Amino acid sequence: MRALEVVRPGPLALVQDLGRPGYAHLGVPPSGALDVPALRLANRLVGNGEGAAGVECLLGGLSLRATTSCTIAVTGPAVDVEVDGRAAGSHVPVWLAPGQVVTIGAPATGLRCYLAVSGGIAVEAELGSRSRDVLSEIGPAPLETGDVLPLGTPSVPGGADVVLPTAAPASLVVEVEPGPRAHWFEHLAAGLAKTWTVTAESNRVGLRLDGPALTREAGYVERELPSEGLLTGAIQVPPNGLPVVFLADHPTTGGYPVAAAVRRASLPTLAQARPGTLLRFHSSTRVWNR
Repeated sequence: MRALEVVRPGPLALVQDLGRPGYAHLGVPPSGALDVPALRLANRLVGNGEGAAGVECLLGGLSLRATTSCTIAVTGPAVDVEVDGRAAGSHVPVWLAPGQVVTIGAPATGLRCYLAVSGGIAVEAELGSRSRDVLSEIGPAPLETGDVLPLGTPSVPGGADVVLPTAAPASLVVEVEPGPRAHWFEHLAAGLAKTWTVTAESNRVGLRLDGPALTREAGYVERELPSEGLLTGAIQVPPNGLPVVFLADHPTTGGYPVAAAVRRASLPTLAQARPGTLLRFHSSTRVWNR
């Protein structure tokens, strides 16, 4: 059997692919890899289709033993990768012989690394995806020591072969657009442009931010909303005025006003935002309050 055995899962390791969009009407979020470009790249490096399932690991610490010869690649932030204790490097294809163990270190910056393997992780799919959704608890459970991950049939690697790893920045400028309730808030564009800090209460569901609270316009101070639909990247503002940026495992509805929405191109940078990361929102849209 072609497989990888989990020797050590690290703080949190999850099987992820490109997610299960299209099920919001069932209350199921899209899920999938938070840093989509990193997973796509790892799959290209090992010859997979970009949507093959890999492993998303939080702050490294993942060790896997190959039961068969295979090719792996690790992407995301720059990180140490070892095979049987010898440096192998990230962002390059690495061949494993049967019995060899690959270990991912802790990245100096960023949060999430992605490991792809030739053939892809072939666990059973749910609703068309092999991704773990931590909110709905759909998909394969977080990896534990002793788990065996079956692999699909490999193809011949033919993707990118020279990729320079990058460091996740300590501060971010995130592009946004006005949300459906932008008019509920005073001087919203200026408020969002101030410096926010990612808090330790953040996870795959969303980033919680600390900073200068946003204030509502006078006519909306006591206003309540029925639950409305939510999309990945929605910036919801609870009564305390501190925004929550929803990520891939977000709830599909919510009752707090959505002031703005992160542009899709900026979502991967949020996937790597550690607690303490400084963040400002920017938009080229001129009209916010209406």
